[in-house]
Amino acid sequence: MALGKDYAAQDCSLARALEVVGERWTLLIVRDAMYGVRRFSDFLVHLDIPRAVLSARLQSLVEAGVLAKDGHDYVLTGRGRDLWPVVHGLARWSEEHLSAEPCRLFVHVTCGARVRPDGACPSCGAVVAMEDLEIHAGPGVRHRDDPVSQVLRSPHRLLEPIRT
Repeated sequence: MALGKDYAAQDCSLARALEVVGERWTLLIVRDAMYGVRRFSDFLVHLDIPRAVLSARLQSLVEAGVLAKDGHDYVLTGRGRDLWPVVHGLARWSEEHLSAEPCRLFVHVTCGARVRPDGACPSCGAVVAMEDLEIHAGPGVRHRDDPVSQVLRSPHRLLEPIRT
């Protein structure tokens, strides 16, 4: 039996979510937007994604209300920001179950502590909002030469736009 192109026949909330974010490149685009990537050209160079695929994925994320187009920038909406626990959790899951070293460390700006896999700060116990997290290069980060990777080697707050 051929694999279907969508999950329309599924009676499942997860299937509905996968309709929006389940394609191979989509969560990587959302992740980069969380890291501060805003421009088409920056997504293109950082992800090594085919231009047509990136264009289609960005358009579908805008149509789904995950990203908004603001001039030449793509900006996460509230709906997009709500994906933070999913993106963070999958990265931590990879570290735990696939023996991957962390590429990015997320530090609570107020306390200076690295947040736990559940997004809480071990120092103060608060679940930390994205705006209060600083991203740092971790031991698993590859030292790529593209301009976005170079910017992401320096600590900066999540959601803060980067410019290459």
